[in-house]
Amino acid sequence: MQKPIGKFYDDLDISFSIGNVCCRALKLSYEQYQRSFPSHSHSRNSWELHYIVCGRGRITLNRTPYEIVPNTFFVTGPHVEHSQVPDPSDPVTEYCIYLKFEPVSTLLKSKENPDFLNLFFDTPVFLGQDTQNIRSLMQILFRELDTRSVGYLTVVRTLLLQLLVQSARNFRGFDRTGNAAATSSLSDRNYLIIEESFLYDYQNLTLESLAQRLGLGTRQTERLLKDHYGKTFLQKKSDAKMSAALILLADASKSITEISASLGYSSVEHFSGAFRKYHGVSPRAWRNAKRTKPPL
Repeated sequence: MQKPIGKFYDDLDISFSIGNVCCRALKLSYEQYQRSFPSHSHSRNSWELHYIVCGRGRITLNRTPYEIVPNTFFVTGPHVEHSQVPDPSDPVTEYCIYLKFEPVSTLLKSKENPDFLNLFFDTPVFLGQDTQNIRSLMQILFRELDTRSVGYLTVVRTLLLQLLVQSARNFRGFDRTGNAAATSSLSDRNYLIIEESFLYDYQNLTLESLAQRLGLGTRQTERLLKDHYGKTFLQKKSDAKMSAALILLADASKSITEISASLGYSSVEHFSGAFRKYHGVSPRAWRNAKRTKPPL
């Protein structure tokens, strides 16, 4: 799948220290999603902030589907499986910020952190209507990134810190689960390489090609995937393909043979066997069952 068209900022050195951690903004984007994103997750110590400006669709968080509408604010932290499907008649436009935290000591949570930051780390997943004016902060942030006037990096760091505060205020009363994760030895840029490789290039991605992109050996790459995502290369590739398969099967204009080929399977029988093993039903049975459900 190709990346959607929009504004992307992933080449800026934006970081700031707060409490026990250093926060780095690795990617900031503003875009309209014309196509779906298959299920994926982020590494430990990584969070994404999403704000829906307009449009409608469905997001699945840890295999639970939710409708998203304008002013939806959701956060996906470490290891939270999530996918996103826009409504074709009203595609979603969203702001998204990918943040990576590097603790000074062993753990992210610390008595040295302000209370809002520990509250943020205690919340690996959140979805709800924004009550803290996130949209205005995002608009100012991206205007600064667009114009890059004198002192813009200072303003951007201040706005990112304010977004963390406002996110935590959105979390109040939310039923949080999960614990902050330990420090990481994988470089920040490599997290994006790994996640975008499985998100966009899952059809033909190999362990060797991923290792080459990371500048590592295959054993190191396999070990890093297990340590930081809790899965082997083959497991993550299977997750990516099977999530994409659900999206493609929902499109009645595509035959199962075409879907099999687009996912990189050598035969439709191979695809059907893999799909049945993963989802418990055949692709055709899943598609037929999907047709009986009401549309989004």
